[in-house]
Amino acid sequence: VDIEPLPAVTDLEQALAPDAPLIHEDLDSNLAAHIIQQKGNYAEAREKADVVIRRRFYYDHGVAAAMENRGIVAWWDDKAERLTVWDTTQAPVVIRNGLAAMLGLSESQVRVIAPFIGGAFGPKIMMFYPEEVLLPWASMQLHRPLKWIEDRRENFMATTHERDQIHWAEIALTKDGKILGVKDEFIHDSGAYDPYGLTVPINSQCTLLGSYDIPNYYSDMKVVFTNKMIVTPYRGAGRQHGVFVMERLLDLAAKELGMDVTEIRRINFIPPDKFPYNNEIIYQDFAPLVYDSGNYEPLLDKVLELIEYEKFIKEEQPRYRAEGRYVGIGVVSYVEGTGIGPYEGARVQVETTGKVNVATGVGTQGQGHFTSFVQVVAEHLGVDPKDIYLVTGDTDIFHWGTGTFASRGMVVAGNAIHSAAERVKEKILHMASEELEAPVEDLVLEGGFVKDKRHPESFIALKDLAVRANPLRGAVKADAEPGLESTAYFGPERGATAFGAHAMIVEVDPETFDVKILRYVAGHDCGVVVNPLIVDGQVRGGVAQGIGNAFYEKIVYDADGQLLTASFMDYLIPTSMEVPHIELVHTETPSPLNPMGVKGVGEAGAIPVAPLFVQAVENALADYDLEILEAPLSPNRLFELVQEARAES
Repeated sequence: VDIEPLPAVTDLEQALAPDAPLIHEDLDSNLAAHIIQQKGNYAEAREKADVVIRRRFYYDHGVAAAMENRGIVAWWDDKAERLTVWDTTQAPVVIRNGLAAMLGLSESQVRVIAPFIGGAFGPKIMMFYPEEVLLPWASMQLHRPLKWIEDRRENFMATTHERDQIHWAEIALTKDGKILGVKDEFIHDSGAYDPYGLTVPINSQCTLLGSYDIPNYYSDMKVVFTNKMIVTPYRGAGRQHGVFVMERLLDLAAKELGMDVTEIRRINFIPPDKFPYNNEIIYQDFAPLVYDSGNYEPLLDKVLELIEYEKFIKEEQPRYRAEGRYVGIGVVSYVEGTGIGPYEGARVQVETTGKVNVATGVGTQGQGHFTSFVQVVAEHLGVDPKDIYLVTGDTDIFHWGTGTFASRGMVVAGNAIHSAAERVKEKILHMASEELEAPVEDLVLEGGFVKDKRHPESFIALKDLAVRANPLRGAVKADAEPGLESTAYFGPERGATAFGAHAMIVEVDPETFDVKILRYVAGHDCGVVVNPLIVDGQVRGGVAQGIGNAFYEKIVYDADGQLLTASFMDYLIPTSMEVPHIELVHTETPSPLNPMGVKGVGEAGAIPVAPLFVQAVENALADYDLEILEAPLSPNRLFELVQEARAES
């Protein structure tokens, strides 16, 4: 057999060259998509500007590196003619529907279960990985259950990646620091295929606008094929890129204008009376990019107060410099589009034992859904959380749904559970009103009972009401349903926009260029906070991953497209030793787009860390007058930048 190696393209800019080898020979070029979005007229804004700053920014490749790799168990039951698949997917309903179509089965013959797994972060929603089809097919052929577990090397090579964008961006401002407009031209590495379309780069394009009142914006986006692993969302899903570019532009503008980095952000924040705020471009869900609600300054103030910003700038940093220590501070802000549709559903049922069954189609990968969803039902029905049994991600138990991704679990599935529980509560109160001969407004649900507030001796147990709601004789009226249960669905008209502000103090070792994080303060506004511990855990976990993206993690390919970082020996992730204690503050600006007023939080912590880290390092090394326009920033790369700065000076 003669094998002729084909030329490979791994460089993002070279892939667009006229003579570049084609990744797909049926296409004219390696350009997968070209999208321009704009609001206002940037060219006119630029003419009126006192200051225009333009730079090239680069955000390198990375992987999710979940604690648990992908895995599948498939079992074809010959007698029942049913296929059961346990899959580490984030979208069990979609997998069920796809398997049924590809294997020639009815949807009722396929059961997909998404069990508890150790992290997903986006790559596990990719439909379909080859193993997700081949294992079920092979089980049907062999009439035996089959199991496949991905090893770590396979995970690096064959589970989807993210990042890798180059931006040429500029910002136009008045001499007072007011933004007149922003222009951004960028290319996005899609890898060899484009299974998720424009999701990641559209997120970058939209999130770049950030928390700022920007009247004029021009964004030119090109999606490019290369000989690398395909790109799908990974915690943040392109938002990091946009935030990195915008926050770095503001840092450069503040330096040029002699302003404090917090002041230039403050004067450009969208004021509270402008919400809902229409950015006049289209988001990834094809809905207009409209921020539903926000009040940004109070959260920034909380962050600055907790980290003692003024004291650090005026007292502590001068002392550190006098001691010969390189200690710096950074402050950034960002927004996060969360809770997109199309929908999720849920069923809530009170058993005749008084216990409550809850089911929803979304799976869980460590986000704390069980605790939060159970809490919603417990608060509605007045029952002990221990008496609530919740099933998630099992297509036999709940048949419809979309999946767990895009910080949407509580926003979409949570509101479906909220609505179903509210309907069951109405049934309970209506029945109890008749049984106790008391008006509904005088009844409360508490401890598994419905009680009359006026007459403490008058009460009835939920289990007794459940028995009476399921009569064993007599006809059911046409307009009635037996049992204390309800199924509800919720689909938002558009996503809810969360906000955050983070601050960090770092110390740079002048010999090794290692960076130690001395303090980290994260401020977040995700609307109404359902469970503070869960929310705090999500933010802290995101920050930990963000630290990895900012300083440690980088996927490297050689010129032939061979992966060089296929183990944790070469691809470094932060351990508990590198992740500092993360201090948290919150504000609550309810979303008007859903009954609970919640916004998503799952990706929040990871989004702003890279520009924050870079700003703090620049501040620590102010004597070198660095401009850091890339991420991640390894000690080796930081050393090179300092050497370049020394040579120029």
